[in-house]
Amino acid sequence: MDTLAAMLAWLAAAERWQGADGIPVRLAEHLAIALPSVLAAALVALPAGAWIGHTGRHATVAINVAGLGRAIPSYAVLAIVLPISLRLSPEWGLSVIPTFTAMTLLAIPPILVGTYAGLRGVDPEVVEAARGLGLTERQILLGVELPLALAGLAGGLRTASVQVVATATLGAVVAYGGLGRYIIDGIARNEDDRLLGGVLLVAGLAILVELAFALVQRALVPRGLRAARVRAR
Repeated sequence: MDTLAAMLAWLAAAERWQGADGIPVRLAEHLAIALPSVLAAALVALPAGAWIGHTGRHATVAINVAGLGRAIPSYAVLAIVLPISLRLSPEWGLSVIPTFTAMTLLAIPPILVGTYAGLRGVDPEVVEAARGLGLTERQILLGVELPLALAGLAGGLRTASVQVVATATLGAVVAYGGLGRYIIDGIARNEDDRLLGGVLLVAGLAILVELAFALVQRALVPRGLRAARVRAR
């Protein structure tokens, strides 16, 4: 109980909401690495997943590679990238480059799998009907399959975003800021209030991202599909 009260007092302190170590600054730093990482991963995984889902080619290889990517710990990626990034950029190599690389690699597999699954979930009869109307493969992909697979794509982005937001705390290990700074500093200083406050902030941000994407994903489901699911139930 005392620990909980200490954590709440730490969060409510006036100095916690101002200055370079304030929550607004740390939150901005956290989002500044999480959002570009997810965006970079989407630029790679969305086209690849769309092509694989449309053609069905190399699907097994892609899924296995994505699974392998999920199995590699982000901390290991940080350790591998760190010495290389320090040589490339003394200014950004210690903090930004390793964290960005690790978070981007973490986000690629769920986006790739979500995009692939979304396209493969499109009714084959709809695709064949589009071909029967004379649409090109590109027109089918962009005009038929992707609109119907938007919910699946959003699901992959949702998983990736939540994972990145929760895992970006590791950036504090390599001198990056963000909300993970509170966790690492809390452990180093043996300050449980700071540690638990950081954990609560990260968890709260991850929950907010999850809820936001859940609403977006629900909105992207075509009205006809929602009605069909209701009738099926």
